Amino acid sequence: MPGSPRDLIDENGIVTRWPKKQAERQLVPAHLARPFEPGRIYAEAEVNDMLRARHSFEDWALLRRELCEAGILDRDPRTGTYWVVETG
Repeated sequence: MPGSPRDLIDENGIVTRWPKKQAERQLVPAHLARPFEPGRIYAEAEVNDMLRARHSFEDWALLRRELCEAGILDRDPRTGTYWVVETG
């Protein structure tokens, strides 16, 4: 059913659309964060490549920002590097 959370992520794990509803938006960063490894530093190009492989609507910049705003990734603005925010 279009517009439902079920059509956010296809059977291959690809995010197919950016959700309009806030409740659905929380599902996307958690899904996209799965391949990122704690303790590893990522160049922006690496983050972009990882995100390109996991969504189909070609807006990796939006997804990078969402991962940071969700507190999943952090970024050093001087170097453009990213890392997983460790909780606990």
